[in-house]
Amino acid sequence: MPSSTDAPTAIRCSFCLKQAPEVESLISGPGIYICNECVHACVEILNQKPASDTAEQRLPRWQSMPDEEVLSVLPRIAAVATQVEGSLQRWVGEARRRGTSWARIGTALAISRQSAWERFSHGEADD
Repeated sequence: MPSSTDAPTAIRCSFCLKQAPEVESLISGPGIYICNECVHACVEILNQKPASDTAEQRLPRWQSMPDEEVLSVLPRIAAVATQVEGSLQRWVGEARRRGTSWARIGTALAISRQSAWERFSHGEADD
């Protein structure tokens, strides 16, 4: 379940984008969520017999999409990115609350201490 620091109205399934109140349950991962309905759809897909491996199946999904469909997906991806960024902000905030240095946070994120501070400090004094 989402942590108590996550605002329930902001939490959405990262796959279908339904908000938490619209689904029975959400499972949280590192910055993402999946609802019971999408889990059910995944189980159905996994239980299907695998189709023969064709070149079309190996292509990225967008290769066969018309431009309008590609454009219609962009806001959904942006919404998930915003949710993940918010979750990352909260996790970094918790690390800072516990006294973790910007250097350690930067190392964990494979960025410099300065980059971590610039991205997440929001006016906090540098250490």
